[in-house]
Amino acid sequence: MEETTFQPRTDFAALHEAVTAIRVQIGKVIIGQHQMVDLLIAGLLTQGHVLIEGVPGVAKTLTAKLLARCIDADFSRLQFTPDIMPADVLGTSVFNPETREFEYKRGPVFSNLVLIDEINRAPAKTQAALFEVMEERQVTNDGVSHKLPAPFMVLATQNPIEQEGTYRLPEAQLDRFLFKIEVKYPSLTEEITMLQSMHQHNEVTDLTKLVDKVVTATQIIEFQAQVRLVHIEDKLLHYIAALIQETRVNASLYLGASPRASLSVMNCSKALAAMNNRDFVTPDDVIEMLPHVLRHRIMLTPEREMEGISADEVIAQIIKAVEVPR
Repeated sequence: MEETTFQPRTDFAALHEAVTAIRVQIGKVIIGQHQMVDLLIAGLLTQGHVLIEGVPGVAKTLTAKLLARCIDADFSRLQFTPDIMPADVLGTSVFNPETREFEYKRGPVFSNLVLIDEINRAPAKTQAALFEVMEERQVTNDGVSHKLPAPFMVLATQNPIEQEGTYRLPEAQLDRFLFKIEVKYPSLTEEITMLQSMHQHNEVTDLTKLVDKVVTATQIIEFQAQVRLVHIEDKLLHYIAALIQETRVNASLYLGASPRASLSVMNCSKALAAMNNRDFVTPDDVIEMLPHVLRHRIMLTPEREMEGISADEVIAQIIKAVEVPR
């Protein structure tokens, strides 16, 4: 009897090769932090925006810059401060004396990858200006809508320790971020390796120059379309819905996750499968992505906050409470 071989519905070889290449390039500079790198790639493949939170000095900004360097696309960086205004981000209308008309001068947000450093330092007016940008991928100025380029991704960083001169991000804006990545300190071994690597490259002043461009913007758009074709069984869609529903009835939570969270879990689970060269989603994909999708979308009750319970601990309890499909 002739042996039959499994043929994947979609060939993810090129996508898998590109993901591996990006990991290798970023790994030239960043030691460890593999989860952060993979989540950034998953966010890019699902057309999502990513919030990176961590104390100063854990390479949040550098990693975002290195990812942009790996992609042959436009990149802009914004340093948010308490006095930054919407026009500094979106652009503004400027009077042209030759034509005697106002012309729209585009702001730095018109780029493929936009890095916003210390996003929680901007006031509410500027934060509100990002709502349309992040959700609808356009800027409306004087009643005219201007589409942002594709691919488009916002990478934002914030420091959870320093509170002076910061503003808490609105829940509506947090919900627009696909992931909230919490960057931890490196292990002792990783820090020693980092010191050795930086000593060897002590003549290099710009570390991003160590990284090569390995993928184009056009390829990213093609990969995003491929990710949407990843197969997910109906029972896994029920599983995702049950997990999100549990956040809305959990006694430890004051605010549960929105339907946008359900879509985010599904989409990033597809991305994880494709990154691992699979054309189907498994329950492990859903479980792995769930904490990163939910931790910024749920709010603990005051009682649980006083007890010192974290959002990740509640999410772990929810995962245990919902039966995994077989």
